[in-house]
Amino acid sequence: MTELENEIKAMIIDVLNLEDVTPDDIDPQEDLFGDSGLSLDSIDALEIGVGVQKKYGIKINAEDKSTRAHFQSVRSLAEFVAAQR
Repeated sequence: MTELENEIKAMIIDVLNLEDVTPDDIDPQEDLFGDSGLSLDSIDALEIGVGVQKKYGIKINAEDKSTRAHFQSVRSLAEFVAAQR
């Protein structure tokens, strides 16, 4: 588990106010959205996107078709953030 993945897990928990979830509860490779994983929805995605923009200073284009893939899991989001730094 990378330090960046842990940071992103903590940011997701904080931004979404997930009270009964710890970073260890989140599998970095598991889907964040849909019926598995954290079962997040589009509003959660928006809040995570704002959190990523604030924390890492990264512009996220909601119209870009690859954005959905970047937000699929903690690992894919960490890879996206690392590539944008």
